[in-house]
Amino acid sequence: MHLPWHRCRHAPSTSPTLVCHLRRGIGLSWHHVVVTSPNQTSTATLHTNRGDIKIALFGNHAPKTVANFVGLADGSKAYTTKNASGGNSGPFYDGAPFHRVISGFMIQGGDPTGTGAGGPGYEFEDEFHPELKFDRGYLLAMANAGPGTNGSQFFITAGPTPHLNRKHTIFGEVVDPESKKVVDAIEKTPTDRRDRPQDDVIINSVTIS
Repeated sequence: MHLPWHRCRHAPSTSPTLVCHLRRGIGLSWHHVVVTSPNQTSTATLHTNRGDIKIALFGNHAPKTVANFVGLADGSKAYTTKNASGGNSGPFYDGAPFHRVISGFMIQGGDPTGTGAGGPGYEFEDEFHPELKFDRGYLLAMANAGPGTNGSQFFITAGPTPHLNRKHTIFGEVVDPESKKVVDAIEKTPTDRRDRPQDDVIINSVTIS
């Protein structure tokens, strides 16, 4: 069996990357991005200690990514690492923090360790759809460390981030005003020099509907 290898580096502030990751030689598919008309296939509500964030998931445009997120959120997908409670089964995101926040850019979570190096113990390929691009805020996308290194970490944008096009899989969008206010509040929370919130921002649970 071919084993992936580890590579660790400091993640630049302009990219929602993983700090330490498993890398595989997987090619990247490139597409021209033109319009934005994805269809909502399900909804994820992140119940955080700062309020609820309701997100429309685009399973028609990013089916593998949405299935992965939903499976980790409700505990139906297997993973080989520990969740925030110290177990290796059940809902993966419950108790995980938003460990990286950059005002005007994005809020990043999905790592139960809170270090930026955690994940589910596997990786999967990117899904880039021509009807999705980083032309606005409140988009949900996968954090990664390069092509084919998606795992569990995700981020929500605070504004247009065109430099991320064809680099990170978009698979959802925050849709209602109240949820956007919660994202705005988290995005403006004070952080330390490593972009970690000074006061913990925790995902208590995730509801899929």
